[in-house]
Formats: sequence, C-alpha cells, structure tokens
Amino acid sequence: MEELPRILVVEDDPRLLTMLEELLSGDGYDVVTARDGQRGLHLGLTQKFDNLLLDRGLPIIEGLDLLAKLRQSGIQTPALILSALGNPADRVEGLDRGAEDYLAKPFDIDELLARLRVLRRRVAVTVPVLFVPGGSLAVDSRTVTLRGTEPMLLSEREGDLLERLARHPQKVFTRSDLLSEVFADADDPGVVDTYVHYLRKKLGRGVITTIRGIGYQLGPEQ
Repeated sequence: MEELPRILVVEDDPRLLTMLEELLSGDGYDVVTARDGQRGLHLGLTQKFDNLLLDRGLPIIEGLDLLAKLRQSGIQTPALILSALGNPADRVEGLDRGAEDYLAKPFDIDELLARLRVLRRRVAVTVPVLFVPGGSLAVDSRTVTLRGTEPMLLSEREGDLLERLARHPQKVFTRSDLLSEVFADADDPGVVDTYVHYLRKKLGRGVITTIRGIGYQLGPEQ
C-alpha cells in the first residue's frame, strides 16, 4: 500500500486548523497539526514530512522564525506560508527566509491544494536532501550534516543504505529487502548488519532502529 504524503500544518486559529486538517485529509494527505511554533519546531525536527504549511503569527515562535530554525538544522522540507500578511514586502520576506511559496489569507481552497501539489512534484523530481535523525543527507555528495557538526562523508554503500531508509522513513525494511535493494551483488544478509553498524558508529545509534524479528527502520526507537 502506497504511503500517504505527510504534511505538517502549524496554525493557531483552531477553526481554521480543523478546516485545513479536514481539507487536506480529504485530498489524500496524512496530516499532523500543531497550534504553536514550539510544538511545530519539535515535530519538524523529529518527524519526516513531505510538505510544511505554516502560519506566520504563531505563539511562542513566529512562523518565519520556526522555518529559519528548521532550515538551520538541515530540514529542507518544502514550505508554504499561509498568512494574513500578504503585501509584496511580506511575501518577499517569507521567500527570502526559506519558504518555497507564500499564499495570503483569505485564500482559495483549490489554489492552496494546487500549490501544494506543485511543491510535491518539484521535490519528487530533485530530492537533493533527505531528512535523517538530527540532520540531513545530501544525496549527490553522500554527506550527512548533523546539528552542530561538520558534514561527514559516507562510503557509497553507507550512502545507498541510508538513502533507501530515508526515502521511506515510515517503512520497516527486512534484511532481505535491503540485501536485494542496496546490496544486490551480495548474498549474505549479514552485510546489511555490518553497514548498519558502520552508520551507527559514524552518526550515532539513533540513526537506525532495529525492529526485533523484522529488520530496520530510519530513526530512533519511539
């Protein structure tokens, strides 16, 4: 079964938040919500999303400050700002601070859904950076940047394994899955365990979870 695209919606107006959750769920999204910037930041740093939909006037952490903190932490998830601040200067500020798109309130529902679809298609083509626990993986260069550290270069096999897990962060992979998808030239499932060990040694044990009796999944144990 194909996984639904995940979207984080951070909006402090409870009525609008409920409407957006229902609207996006009806359009095929797995919707996660937050009503203040601090909660939104926590979710954005610890979970993987395909899109971010952020208000600006949020409690605790303002929407653009929230986005800036995510970008500084290596989170490159495409973001659409949805705000009552809609003059040209506001739009320019939002785009300059890391948003891919900006839509003023009140908004047209069909236009919002269309803009989110465009962001998803754009990322599906490129996906230069993937989320990993504590930072990001630059696919082309096979470098991982964790918060507060210098980029670390992975070997080709390490990069391929981490990329496979990071592209499907909710999926539990069996050793047989990873052997055939990442190590096609090997016939010993133990090679999977070996490279998981290498990645944990470089990036910390929390980068990959062991699912007992099954295999491996991206991220620390929940």
